Amino acid sequence: MSTSSSRVVDVHTHMYPPRYVELLESRDTIPLIRKFPGAEDPRYIILPAEAESLKNIGDDASSSHLPGRPVTSHYSSLKQKIHFMDTHKIDISVISLANPWLDFVASEEAGETAKTVNQEFSSMCAEYPGRLFFFATLPLTAPTDVLLSSIENVKNLKYCRGVILGTSGLGKGLDDPNLLPVFKALAANNLLIFLHPHYGLPSEVWGPRATEEYGHVLPLALGFPLETTIAVARMYLAGVFEQVPSLRMLLAHSGGTLPFLAGRIESCIVHDGHLVREGKVGPGRRTIWEILKEQVYLDAVIYSEVGLKAAIEASGVDRLMFGTDHPFFPPLGSDEQGVWESMSWNREAVEKALGVGSEGMERVMGGNAVEILRLREDEV
Repeated sequence: MSTSSSRVVDVHTHMYPPRYVELLESRDTIPLIRKFPGAEDPRYIILPAEAESLKNIGDDASSSHLPGRPVTSHYSSLKQKIHFMDTHKIDISVISLANPWLDFVASEEAGETAKTVNQEFSSMCAEYPGRLFFFATLPLTAPTDVLLSSIENVKNLKYCRGVILGTSGLGKGLDDPNLLPVFKALAANNLLIFLHPHYGLPSEVWGPRATEEYGHVLPLALGFPLETTIAVARMYLAGVFEQVPSLRMLLAHSGGTLPFLAGRIESCIVHDGHLVREGKVGPGRRTIWEILKEQVYLDAVIYSEVGLKAAIEASGVDRLMFGTDHPFFPPLGSDEQGVWESMSWNREAVEKALGVGSEGMERVMGGNAVEILRLREDEV
């Protein structure tokens, strides 16, 4: 373990507790986990394009390329998570469920499902006190009273430091007025939102060759970041940050394209006649730049110093937190028990952008997360 002043913290790392895996295995529509004869690992299938491919495969794993991702032990094994952390000298991980969380669960079942999943996360953290914390999962499809009650419950879980949230909210996006009570409850309970994409952009955006020839590159490399950018821009235009000034959000993948496009968003706002006539542009309006520096944090999952420098300029070196996105992007054709490029590239980006051993590097690699997420030993 590193010294307290140079601890490495991974704030973007996922796990699938047993109950969640069982739920996905029981389904015949996406999201689902499906086993194929002859395949070493089951496949996790979550994207609409993958579902289309699934129709043509049947149960024969040898008939064509399998859709989805192999569900290896990295997805659900606690020992594997700790092994990954030890291999990459990560002192603390803040684990969270990956997309699409509980967005697909029936309303009447969502509350209990969330309670079970969050308790499983809590138990995992208790096995490695001080090394593991978690972002809870909310039953967004549940009735409002159940949803708000869930927030009250997770705030009392010892190792919970916030919630992970997708961009669909209650089904209409994060600018939905019906989400305001949820945002206010999270802010009042000092629960940070880790905002993570899932739905991307419509499949037709990528063109007819994407599904068969381009793999996951377009929806993951472009669709996910743009989804985050659009969701936060809608929140800003709807005045959510003004209505809930104590709301705090950690944006996955260094904020999507927000650091690069914030200036363009600002220009479009001040030149929009409709917004001017509605009185939404004028003295006292906080800019998107101010939101990025006051209510938003960014993870450092960007894989290059070019993107990371933009994130630092947009939000501030004191607002960035290191992440790996484990167990996604495993090394292909090599030992998954060894070093992952997805970890190395993110660390190297921080080193190149801020300097090896610099104060800024130590803050991004762990110091910021320790302070912002209350990860000190005396706060466990």
